[in-house]
Amino acid sequence: MNIGVLGAGQLGRMLALAGYPLGNRFTFLDTTGNPSAGVGEVIVDPDNQHLAAFLTKVDVITYEFEHLPVALVQEIEKHKPVYPGSRAIQVCQNRVEEKALFDRLGIPTPAYRVVESADELEAAARDLGCPVVAKSVTEGYDGKGQAVLKAPEEAADAWQSIGHTQLIVEAFVDFVREVSMIAVRGRDGEVVFYPMAENQHVGGILRYSVAPLPDLDAQVQQTADTYIRALLDELDYVGVLALELFQTRDGSLLANEMAPRVHNSGHWTMDGAVTSQFENHLRAVQGLPLGSTQAIAPTCMVNVIGQEGDNAAMLGLAHTHLHRYDKAERPGRKLAHVNVVAATHIELLEKVRACQALLPDAPAVQWSFEPLL
Repeated sequence: MNIGVLGAGQLGRMLALAGYPLGNRFTFLDTTGNPSAGVGEVIVDPDNQHLAAFLTKVDVITYEFEHLPVALVQEIEKHKPVYPGSRAIQVCQNRVEEKALFDRLGIPTPAYRVVESADELEAAARDLGCPVVAKSVTEGYDGKGQAVLKAPEEAADAWQSIGHTQLIVEAFVDFVREVSMIAVRGRDGEVVFYPMAENQHVGGILRYSVAPLPDLDAQVQQTADTYIRALLDELDYVGVLALELFQTRDGSLLANEMAPRVHNSGHWTMDGAVTSQFENHLRAVQGLPLGSTQAIAPTCMVNVIGQEGDNAAMLGLAHTHLHRYDKAERPGRKLAHVNVVAATHIELLEKVRACQALLPDAPAVQWSFEPLL
């Protein structure tokens, strides 16, 4: 089957690499003018002049980047099947709509307010109690479009720095760890869930994801499964959906945000699960049976940010797998990731620390369950 992908970055690249063994061919439609997939056929079309040509080449369409014009996706849906559908993009592009969906489905979130001026931002900060985080309603990802207010008096500067006409203001959460759920829904409504991952962010950018979690209560996993299934069913979703959450000290989960695509925190599945998130996404959009999501062994994904490390030395570590994106080095840019697999979580921690030492400016790995090892 010929798969069309809206976007042409590293996620699209990894989708194609997972799809070639299935006999898929890939055509990417890049609307940014800066494609980096490096595989398949890439149509660069920042001015929407080549959509018709793209549509003639593909049987079904998916996307690797949700910040697409909704009108463009809706137009494509008139001609070819698009999975996930445009409604998922519409919700995920707008944090107000996303929070409203969480509320409607009974999925708990941190306390929040919607504000439309610096004065309203200051009032929300006083009401929620500082510190708070202010986020742009649209366009923010990887820590962009955000500001932390440690006092209400910082509202004017925060409003100006974000530069949007509407913001969401969220209360800080006293969480034990940040976690994420990756689930897949097929065309027939079948849903499979990957084990929950623990994520470590620095400066709003994901640095480490580890799964499965040795201290995770089965009830917590089941609660997360229930939340993400509700989202999948409500959106009549097809493909991989990611849901980022905070786990609090009493074990409860609060939803942060969702992403309607394969996700950075699911990269560990490429070497640590029976079926990767990329293969399962392609199975879903083609109407094929979904693969097992069972973890093979404790696995940690290490993001390579800004500058590559000693790749040869990292590959010298047993059961360590390097996935490069063929991108030029640049501060803050995701260049690659390393999947480290081990027989035990203790061994995994030792190997991840060895890997970390080979990467420039890599932060120290910190797992909430480390004291239990």
